[in-house]
Amino acid sequence: MPFVTTLELTSGDRGALDRVVEDIKETASRKGVEFGGPHSGQPHEQHAPQSKRLSATGDRFADWTYTVYSRTIEIVGHDEFARSVAGGEFPASVHVEVEIDQVRQAGR
Repeated sequence: MPFVTTLELTSGDRGALDRVVEDIKETASRKGVEFGGPHSGQPHEQHAPQSKRLSATGDRFADWTYTVYSRTIEIVGHDEFARSVAGGEFPASVHVEVEIDQVRQAGR
């Protein structure tokens, strides 16, 4: 039964995210790996409050706002390739989450 490895990559640096995804895609193509994606998620805004002082009370600056971008990739089978990608080095600005599912054949 094959495994499907799903990688969800997120980053506030869209350029770094796209470079990482493109590198994975090119490597998969060279090795003949069955590959799904990349699927782009809807970018979402994050807000972080900023205090003018170290205390919790008092004046505040405007919230710091930034955008987080996401891409999802599915690798079907090819466990060694999926393991090498998931365990690879990524830029500090790119966060990777890995999910592995076992796919059962119909009628089993």
